[in-house]
Amino acid sequence: MLRLPTFTYYRPKTAAEAVRQKLAHGKDAMYVAGGTDLYPNMKRRHQTPLHVISLQDVPGLNTVEVQQDGSVAIGAMCRLSALEVHPHLLLNFGAFAHAVKEISTPLLRNMGTIGGNLLLDTRCTYYDQSHEWRESIDFCMKSKAGSICWVAPGSPRCWAVQSSDTVPVVCAMEAQVELVGPDGTRRIPASELYRDDGIQYLTKRPEELLTRLWLGAPSNWKASYVKLRRRDTFDFPVLGVGACVWTDSYGVVTKANIRLGGAGSYAIPATESEKVLVGQQLTDAVIAAAGEKAMKPARTMDNTDLDVYWRRKVAPVFVARALAACK
Repeated sequence: MLRLPTFTYYRPKTAAEAVRQKLAHGKDAMYVAGGTDLYPNMKRRHQTPLHVISLQDVPGLNTVEVQQDGSVAIGAMCRLSALEVHPHLLLNFGAFAHAVKEISTPLLRNMGTIGGNLLLDTRCTYYDQSHEWRESIDFCMKSKAGSICWVAPGSPRCWAVQSSDTVPVVCAMEAQVELVGPDGTRRIPASELYRDDGIQYLTKRPEELLTRLWLGAPSNWKASYVKLRRRDTFDFPVLGVGACVWTDSYGVVTKANIRLGGAGSYAIPATESEKVLVGQQLTDAVIAAAGEKAMKPARTMDNTDLDVYWRRKVAPVFVARALAACK
């Protein structure tokens, strides 16, 4: 049986107190929200913090605040199971609510939080194994005890993938995140929270605490999320496509954002696909052409489930499906 390592558990009463505790213990401390990712990782010794700082007693982090213009501030501790059925989100941010519902199982969504899913650790076939299995291959670069990325042994970087269901769609929708740190509170575009690195996959400072997700006011845009996985019940995405398309009164695309999750260490922008759409109506031919342009950025590697070459070939199909859902 896998067991948790020994650690000291804290329950701060404010965000500022949580940040102070993280600063005091530095690299030996980690925040925990729902714990559906951190605790299994601790059992497999992927992470071994000596101090775990729970956010469950921090006030205001478990509420959905609808603003007068229809925009929404979602607390980082909001349970996924509550968000997938929230009336305002279902009515105005259906793609986001759908992405939340695609996460894992009802049991884990009842424990997991939106903050935890946005900060989900990157994953890899060689990394997400028991300690003994990883030890038998002399670990890997992401395990810290190793120096080789087994996905690409000659590469100087880690190729673990971003496997969050919500990240592609919130980046496509140009959502923002709120971060609290020693110097106060700041808001940044959600897309700026991530970097293309399997180990250092977040740009936020280690002591900073993600407190809220902000979804902009409903406007002349439509968004969607489609997901590829082996089993439709609970698997992580092998490919997750988030799309958001802005149109004018004539149905002509004025702006488009497409993000590919599960294909790299961050949600990869399908820039060439976006260029095809701007100035065009979402006809079947335009959608197909935009989908074909998605094959190049879908730089699939042998780091997750299913055949690597097949995964790359289906990227155009899933991008086209996501765009068709935005019509």
